[in-house]
Amino acid sequence: MPANQPGIPTRAAILVLLWLTGMAMRAPILVAAPLGPRIADALDLNQTGVGALTTLPVLALGLGAIPAAWLIARFGARNTLMMAVVLTGLASAARGAAPEATMLLTATAVTGLGIAIMQPALPALVARWCPGFVALGATVYLNGMMVGEFIGAGLTLPALLPAVGGGWRAALFALSLPIVVLAPFMLLPRLHGRRPTRDEVAHGPDWRDPRVWRFGGLLGLTASTFFGLNAYMDAVLASKQLSAHVGLVLGIFNAVQLFTSLFLMATIRRVLATPRLLFATVVIHVAGLAVVLVSGSLWLIAGVIAISFASAVQLIALTSLPSIVLAPERAGAVAAGMFAVGYVLAFVLPLCAGALIDASGAIDSALYFLIGLNLLCLPLGWTTTTGLEAQRA
Repeated sequence: MPANQPGIPTRAAILVLLWLTGMAMRAPILVAAPLGPRIADALDLNQTGVGALTTLPVLALGLGAIPAAWLIARFGARNTLMMAVVLTGLASAARGAAPEATMLLTATAVTGLGIAIMQPALPALVARWCPGFVALGATVYLNGMMVGEFIGAGLTLPALLPAVGGGWRAALFALSLPIVVLAPFMLLPRLHGRRPTRDEVAHGPDWRDPRVWRFGGLLGLTASTFFGLNAYMDAVLASKQLSAHVGLVLGIFNAVQLFTSLFLMATIRRVLATPRLLFATVVIHVAGLAVVLVSGSLWLIAGVIAISFASAVQLIALTSLPSIVLAPERAGAVAAGMFAVGYVLAFVLPLCAGALIDASGAIDSALYFLIGLNLLCLPLGWTTTTGLEAQRA
């Protein structure tokens, strides 16, 4: 092992820190859905307000990524990440103290802003924390994100609420305040390599860089497909007289993402070197959505598994690429632009699918919409490369 690379115990500690940070980027968002009915009863929220508890952070993930590039250039990736972690934890906990709906939604939006700043800061930082194992570091924090989604959406009702006495305010405090504790630990890993000067670091997304639009467009597509199907799965199954199996289908849908991320930890560079990788994931999306559309039985689970697998591969590939293929001074700016484009699309497109359902009265219209989106993006997937294809043996 080269002298300038951390030893195995240090590597393990860095990877644990990255994994916990990844969890902090998703659990505060996904916890809102299972707590929504309790919050609505306490604060007299309508369904639009309940939906905003989840959609506001997604919108903030897109809009907040733009100032994140300036903060990284001005204060450095590590300081920016520490500030964002503290902001996320405190704002998320503040939701539990909100006396009325306006303050709750404000704290929710600020929570999303904090996470939006964390997202491009990590790609800029991981290359300097993880010399020689950048791909592993990127995949580990992405696995942490997916575990955070599972904890927030899947464990809040059966585990977190009983542990805190059943109160939604206590649940938000219990989930959020430990995030703040992560911040000082980010001072411990050594920063390897030369620190870029302020003039070298981009102060905002470079909208002229085609990777911002290519990676961002595909990120928006995969997030819209995954979150859109998650949102409408109950209605899809009800239209097929399969409502009794919604828990099973959603559990499989989300668990596949988690297991895929575990697989990619050990294979990410080989996967990224696969020719036409991003095109293949779009094709799998189309095939999986078609199976869900035409199947009237639990055979649709095969389509659900395919969609979840392809979404996980595409999400992890796109999110890790800035750390792997770009210099640290460029990674944050490209990631910021990519997240801005991707998450604004991920906010808007599922709403369009819902509007089609309302207008047509047919749940299948959302599936046709998602299939159409993926078909339109096939040329984008074909022409977008990872830049690592030449490394494949």
